[in-house]
Amino acid sequence: MIEASNSDSVLEHFRATDALLEGHFILSSGLHSPRYLQCARALQYPADASEFGKAIAERFLESGVETVCSPAIGGLVIGYEVARALNVRFIWTERQGGEMVLRRGFGVREGEKVLVVEDVITTGGSTRECIDAIESRGADVIGAASIIDRSGGTADVGVERIALVRMDVPSYDPDSCPLCESGGEAVKPGSRGER
Repeated sequence: MIEASNSDSVLEHFRATDALLEGHFILSSGLHSPRYLQCARALQYPADASEFGKAIAERFLESGVETVCSPAIGGLVIGYEVARALNVRFIWTERQGGEMVLRRGFGVREGEKVLVVEDVITTGGSTRECIDAIESRGADVIGAASIIDRSGGTADVGVERIALVRMDVPSYDPDSCPLCESGGEAVKPGSRGER
């Protein structure tokens, strides 16, 4: 049983499900890192995803969230579970022509209180793009959340945010990557790569 409010328990679950990988990885941002978090593996059982969703939702019970929004694809499972725990609507943004947008008939109303939820934050880029897409339609993004913050708390998404686990995981520009310099081959796991 995961104790999702306990960061050690969350990390143990990631290790047990092979969702926390060690090696030489190319992140979706293009940066290189010695650690990779494959949240899809950690969330593959609905009961586990539900526990993570409840743990995030507990931190926003008194905030008046009306809608949860996640950037596709990584944030879909956890975003849905947070919305379910809060008993609010769930929508998502996705890339179209290189830009993060609302599609599929989703909309928000002026002043609607939205919580943006992601699986892992590294630089905060996808979360910021999701926030911009929602705010450009008039919604009020009241916060952001993730299961893992691999920036150690430094990623700025423009709103207050929380994470179940904060990790300080280094990431490197490919041109100055010490892992590359030591001769290690970089792999791109996850939805856009091999694993």
